[in-house]
Amino acid sequence: MLSTSCIIFRLALALLLGGLIGLQREGKNRPAGFRTHILVCMGSTLVMLCGIYLFNNNYHLSNIDPTRMGAQVISGIGFLGAGTIIKEGSTVKGLTTAAGLWTVAGIGLAVGSGFYIGSVVTTFLILVTLVIFSKFEPFINQSKIYSYVNITTINTPGQIGKIGTILGDLKISIDNISMEETNKDTLLIELTISNPLNIPNYTIIKNLTLIEGIECIDITPSK
Repeated sequence: MLSTSCIIFRLALALLLGGLIGLQREGKNRPAGFRTHILVCMGSTLVMLCGIYLFNNNYHLSNIDPTRMGAQVISGIGFLGAGTIIKEGSTVKGLTTAAGLWTVAGIGLAVGSGFYIGSVVTTFLILVTLVIFSKFEPFINQSKIYSYVNITTINTPGQIGKIGTILGDLKISIDNISMEETNKDTLLIELTISNPLNIPNYTIIKNLTLIEGIECIDITPSK
């Protein structure tokens, strides 16, 4: 039978470990931040404690598996992770936060079962991954520097082709494109581009404005 002090300690440890990871995500302005990670970690700890409690109090009455409730946490946390994933053009954001929530749920289960060394080491390694490994991403993804380009142009035939030719000459790839007719004579073109040579935005704008009929160009870097 788990003592009251043991239960309180495990829930408090879940709060601490989940909060450490949540603080890092909160600092990056992610959809799931400090409180979300704490609640996920504490909730999964409580579920594991419930499984152990039921097993200790009813093992002589029925064949209870204390891990079954924990298994439902791992499968059920997916809906919360899906809520942090956002698709913008050809890029997807929030996958790291979703994976973090799933792992935090695992940490909570480990704390609830009394596997302290596993939960603490995992928390440390997650923070290493989020804080230190993220510094290497610009070097790994330097060939994929994404930007979002909004172009307002006169709605005349051949404009898309001209834009594609200009960007192609600059070695810029169009990864996604959408068009919206704002009125009878004006077209809004939204592009997601990858800029492997990291060409300055003013250079891109300068070249695109050479196309007759373009009225406005706005370039927003991907975060």
